[in-house]
Amino acid sequence: MAQGDESIVKVTASVSDKLVAFKTKPAPIQKDMISICNDPFTLAQQLTHIELEHLSHIGPEEFVQAFIQKDPLDTTQPCFSEQSKSSSNLEAYVRWFNRLCYLVATEICMPAKKKQRAQVIEFFIDVARECFNIGNFNSLMAIISGMNMSPVSRLKKTWAKVKTAKFFILEHQMDPTGNFYNYRTALRGAAHRSHTAHSNREKIVIPFFSLLIKDIYFLNESCANRLPNGHVNFEKFVELARQVGEFIAWKQVECPFEEDRSILHYLHTAPIFNEDGLYLASYESESPENQVEKDRWKCLRSSILGKT
Repeated sequence: MAQGDESIVKVTASVSDKLVAFKTKPAPIQKDMISICNDPFTLAQQLTHIELEHLSHIGPEEFVQAFIQKDPLDTTQPCFSEQSKSSSNLEAYVRWFNRLCYLVATEICMPAKKKQRAQVIEFFIDVARECFNIGNFNSLMAIISGMNMSPVSRLKKTWAKVKTAKFFILEHQMDPTGNFYNYRTALRGAAHRSHTAHSNREKIVIPFFSLLIKDIYFLNESCANRLPNGHVNFEKFVELARQVGEFIAWKQVECPFEEDRSILHYLHTAPIFNEDGLYLASYESESPENQVEKDRWKCLRSSILGKT
């Protein structure tokens, strides 16, 4: 856990400063993801580096500790509370997922021109597809989640310029319908590839982590430790061992891709908008469509930019 804590990068950024900067500075001096890395495959590789780094710090004992303390799905007392004094590696990994969601949404909402926003969306669609091909399902889900955030999805004029066929295919793969049936099918395929692989590149399996946690939690909670006759419920513990054992095998894979320090640094440290910042950037890019949005836009301009 100490190693995991050392690898966590905490970033604080002013929403108003970033918004003003990206709406007023000339394009050549703006920093954005595409200016740092314009190759989807390379970015997917660097995301895989970060995912495997986080996974490597998580021990199976942390699953047990999390289950003993509280229900990870209890929204009143979240299992991954950011207020805990000693942040676990589970919490750090969930924070990374959330950061990637907001980074994707921020990158899409930043450009002033809809053509540029559409290019960013198509870029991240390609990154998500490469993550899927690699077996990096956690980054894939974070990217899709970021693109589906309301401040992004409301940009109808922008989306009208996007070739969305590839995005719909990826959404279909991660569709929660049928208890994530499509994703689980793809995960089994990746796990089989990993089991028979001859190279680290083929061994990579990075599961959608929140769903993995929920699966293990529900298996632990819904099945009794003992059968009605008092015997140990071996079937439950064999399944628990299988799932945790698979995870241990996946997290021990060494990343075969070469690190790019500039890309990794940007992913860890680039300022991101909070939810209010995303909505303001979205309204600044495409005007509010109804009175509710107009009122919120006015309120956000006043509170964040100090304008009326």
